[in-house]
Amino acid sequence: MIRLTINSIPVEIADGSSILLAAGSIGIEIPTLCHLKGTQEHPSCMICTVKDQKTGKLYPSCAMPAQEGMEIITDSEEIRAFRKEALELLLSDHVGDCEAPCSLTCPAQMDIPLMNRLIAQGKFNEAHKVVREQIALPLILGYICPAPCEKACKRKPIDSAVSICLLKRSAAYESDTYENPEKQTPASGKKIAIIGTGPAGLSAAFYLLKAGHQCVLFDKQAEAGGAMRYQIPEEELPREILDRELKYLKDLGAEFVLSTLINLADVKNGSHGKFDAVLIAGGQLNPDEIYKMLDGEELEINKDTFETNIPGVFAAGNILKNQKMAVRAAAQGKEAADNICLYFAGMAARKKLNRFNSVVGQLKEEEYPEYLKEAANFARIEPAKGFIQGLSKEEAIEEAKRCMHCDCRKPDSCKLRLYSDLYGADRKHFATGHRKSFVKQDQHGLVIYEPEKCIKCSICIEIAREYSEELGLSFIGRGFDVRVSVPFNQTTLEALKKSALACAEACPTAAISIKNKEEKL
Repeated sequence: MIRLTINSIPVEIADGSSILLAAGSIGIEIPTLCHLKGTQEHPSCMICTVKDQKTGKLYPSCAMPAQEGMEIITDSEEIRAFRKEALELLLSDHVGDCEAPCSLTCPAQMDIPLMNRLIAQGKFNEAHKVVREQIALPLILGYICPAPCEKACKRKPIDSAVSICLLKRSAAYESDTYENPEKQTPASGKKIAIIGTGPAGLSAAFYLLKAGHQCVLFDKQAEAGGAMRYQIPEEELPREILDRELKYLKDLGAEFVLSTLINLADVKNGSHGKFDAVLIAGGQLNPDEIYKMLDGEELEINKDTFETNIPGVFAAGNILKNQKMAVRAAAQGKEAADNICLYFAGMAARKKLNRFNSVVGQLKEEEYPEYLKEAANFARIEPAKGFIQGLSKEEAIEEAKRCMHCDCRKPDSCKLRLYSDLYGADRKHFATGHRKSFVKQDQHGLVIYEPEKCIKCSICIEIAREYSEELGLSFIGRGFDVRVSVPFNQTTLEALKKSALACAEACPTAAISIKNKEEKL
């Protein structure tokens, strides 16, 4: 038996065991990318590096045998800096988008590619569910959103962008769950006053109602909807559509009190009962009205968390800044609702954090055919009955097939992304300004291989060997040009007859990934 210490904790482990195994035996987790239990170690990522305090040397813990008397530390400023640099070296050679540009550009950061794939399969109920995770008003925004997502669509320079905004509208319009919304969670006993019924207020109400809270929405106008009703022409946003969205909220339990300019004193002491929180989302209030609403109180607003200096009072929408896009105000309403829920739970409000994102950037012309391998190769479908009527169900299914699946298939479990986030890696640190061309090897019925996402960890090579694949995968080339590929210029279908799914599940970066698995569902 070998005796050593790891983070000052005594460890006794069998001779020949790795430092990684020794650490795991006492519950210490060391990050790894190129390690898979039960397979031969090929230390290449160096993320699992640790330090022996006695010698001052750094070692890859997956391949270094534990030795008598070692004093290992697994986390320090030096080790974290080393791991960060190792990640940045991997990222310098990595070509792939963690999130599709359309999702990143959407103020609500909706999972647009997933919505598209579900619509393409005719799964409108599931697509509607995806939309509602981030966008509470899909019908309304399907008419009036300026669609910044379409400006960022990778298909735009090839022929034309995917018709995302109309597809979002179709997801709601064609869904069975639109007329019969799912029941909310059990009532929490909390009650929120929402002042204003524009996109911010309505969006907040939706997410608060879904969380089981009671919502009363106040508006000075005789009808709800704010600027969407009183400033946008009927030919741009049919009132029937606005009323359908309002009915959806009413079916969830929302109460509307109209023709009422209410202030904070009224909310606290008025005839509508006691409120546990207030959201000020009145976008069309003039300074005198705001002063009256606040009952003379000074209001300081944290624009990151939507809290105010008054406990239990939050603010979102145009009261912060004139929002040119209703989708941005709606996104703020959701964020405010999330923080109101945290407030009820006795937890601190959170600022919305941006996750690490690998970005391909502008496509090269030679990459167009690669991206089109998973997309229908026909021109954008315009609705036969015009914009107001929108896409028919059949048109929506066909248009959704034009989506090129440029997002990662493992956005929530890709280890390269998770650790780059954890260690604050800068994807541009070692960038040369010239990147490899993106390639998709769509040769297998179950998996797809995108070699420019590969970090050459050899896990798939080892798995194919374990499954006794006749051909399998191997390293091809030398030095900087080495790559994981199929020998003898054969296809991945020939190489991975038995082990394809196992390789995809184990791949740390989604270079090999399951074609039709939607892990977020």
